[in-house]
Amino acid sequence: MPIRGKLTLMAATLDAVRRITLSEIQEARERIAGTIVRTPLLRLELGPGFPDIRLKLENLQPINAYKLRGAANAVAMLSESERKRGVWTISAGNAGQGVAYAARRAGVPSTVVAIETAPAAKIERMRALGAKLILVPYEVAWQALEARSYPGAEGTFVHPFDDDNFIAGHATMGLEILEDEPETAAVIAAIGGGGLITGIGSAIKALKPDTKIWGAEPETAAPAALSFEKSSPQVFKNWQASFVDGAGGQSMFPRMWERMKPLADGYIVVTLEETKAAMRMMAGKAGNGPIVAIVSGGNIDLKKFWELIGSQT
Repeated sequence: MPIRGKLTLMAATLDAVRRITLSEIQEARERIAGTIVRTPLLRLELGPGFPDIRLKLENLQPINAYKLRGAANAVAMLSESERKRGVWTISAGNAGQGVAYAARRAGVPSTVVAIETAPAAKIERMRALGAKLILVPYEVAWQALEARSYPGAEGTFVHPFDDDNFIAGHATMGLEILEDEPETAAVIAAIGGGGLITGIGSAIKALKPDTKIWGAEPETAAPAALSFEKSSPQVFKNWQASFVDGAGGQSMFPRMWERMKPLADGYIVVTLEETKAAMRMMAGKAGNGPIVAIVSGGNIDLKKFWELIGSQT
């Protein structure tokens, strides 16, 4: 049975936070090339008067989300002894699918401590990919992310955002963006734990430092924007669960704040109504462009999807 309430866990001793290097990102690209899809960057035709917006279609990955990039790199970096022990992660669904997919391809056992309110489609896909699931409440999963441990989860822990190899895998997306649109003026990336924006920012700032990197969060879970406002990592006291289950968190981990603050130029907070509208049309708030928006996550329950897009005329 899953453990309810507050966990008392010892936090792991970790290496100091550091910048992910361009050489690491380039090596990760070679390492994961056989597992991930090099996704297209498509122009969104909105007509005259609108900014130049490009969509990086990470929803075309085999798991319908960018998390496969980081997971594939992290699994590929395991030693032989670690492969035999297996891997585990903590996830609302996308990181879990990524780790399970990469682990299955590598012949490695996987376990996911999964948030019990995750969409049923994500839960079922993690099971279908061979992952052992341990279902827990959101608060318990968030505590386990800080502690990097959970009773019954065995093997090498792959953190779904605060992990150098995971971030380097995500960063490969930044290489592709600048290859396809060298004049990219800004990139907008959703923030959950911060691994995506840190990865993309690491690659793009190394190659084109004047490109702006913007984070986006829902108003119900916006600790990064609050941290940016207060200039220190913050707890988001008014956190609420919503259909935007892959973005936003209850707090900004201090280590992720250290990773993000030299890379991110600002944060955008959107209402749930704006998020619903964005499921039908992407729009920019970061200048005339070219603006690249990361499209990721094709695993929402179809019933919920139709409820959301049908709620506006």
